[in-house]
Amino acid sequence: MGWIGETVDSIKSIKIRQFLTQALTLGMIVTSALIIWKALMCVTGTESPVVVVLSGSMEPGFQRGDILFLRMTKEPIRAGEIVVFKVDGRDIPIVHRAIEVHERKTTGKVDVLTKGDNNEVDDIGLYADGQMWLHRHHIMGRAVGFLPYVGWVTIIMTEKPIIKYILIGAMGLLVITSKD
Repeated sequence: MGWIGETVDSIKSIKIRQFLTQALTLGMIVTSALIIWKALMCVTGTESPVVVVLSGSMEPGFQRGDILFLRMTKEPIRAGEIVVFKVDGRDIPIVHRAIEVHERKTTGKVDVLTKGDNNEVDDIGLYADGQMWLHRHHIMGRAVGFLPYVGWVTIIMTEKPIIKYILIGAMGLLVITSKD
């Protein structure tokens, strides 16, 4: 009958109590992942403690698909640091290096200009219209570590959504058909 036939038979034989147990287990797994994410947000001080490099603009330092770990502290950004920032009107964060930093003596606020290591020009063209500098509220965090190439899973699932749906469906079937 094959694997598909066995899976269908397994689904048909599920009792309501077993189904509820497995649904509750799946819910606990999802909830645990969310709790871990929120805890990481609190510990790192950033809304996104982990990001994936989506382009080649930071090569050779960071390749497309690298995962960066972020941290945000009260200390001012310094030139040379790798920062992740969000520009008004854009949803996707950008990973680039701070190349110029101007600290205002009167207010203590910091203006930051960024550039990708692999780019010819600075990022003023990426900022919102009329914006010349990034400010503290634009910066999501500083890169404090990375894992090479692990983020390709995210890139592939974003660029080819059918793969994401197949993986989610397969995991759901595994949870539903697993026997205790």
